[in-house]
Amino acid sequence: MDEDISEISARTRNQKIIDFFINNKKRIVIGLSILILLVFSYFSYGEIKKRNKIKIAEKYNNSKINFFSESKNNIENEMFEIIKKKDQTYSPLALYFLLDNNIINSKEKINDLFDIIINETKLEKEIKNLTIYKKAIYNSDFGTENDLLKILNPIINSDSIWKPHALYLLGEYFLSKNEKQKSKEFFEKVLNLENNNSKIRLEAEKKIQRDLSE
Repeated sequence: MDEDISEISARTRNQKIIDFFINNKKRIVIGLSILILLVFSYFSYGEIKKRNKIKIAEKYNNSKINFFSESKNNIENEMFEIIKKKDQTYSPLALYFLLDNNIINSKEKINDLFDIIINETKLEKEIKNLTIYKKAIYNSDFGTENDLLKILNPIINSDSIWKPHALYLLGEYFLSKNEKQKSKEFFEKVLNLENNNSKIRLEAEKKIQRDLSE
């Protein structure tokens, strides 16, 4: 008797499962189709990104080769196109290449390119902070106090590994302007940091002892 009841229950359960698939066949097919489409799209997107990365890398390397082979006519436009791709690897490299080789003279244009890298390119946190620091170095030769502080504030108000470098740069900047009190304040901030860069700390101590001791 118990075996008959168990068999009837199993048949009922199986029939319910069959009825569920029959009654929801359209929804199940649509759901599976969407799932397959999502998986396909994910892998397709990854492959497209990979191919685009390879193309940008080839363009960057070819532009460098052409530049050092004395074919320099299009280097600015080529590197600018790479920067506009907003690639987290090659866009910053393209900007640094333009800077290192003094290819662009316009300060405004250089700062615009820095802003594309900093504000529009998806960089890792410390790579972004490094780019901010490099922008500050570039502007330190001609920028105002407010300019530099505005650029460096995101680093100064963080726990970035580049914070000691940013504070030291400001100390150097004010020392070059003969504003010794401000300079000393920033060098002392370097000394007061925890987990400080030992080399930067040593240089800050030297500056205070050699140039700012009363």
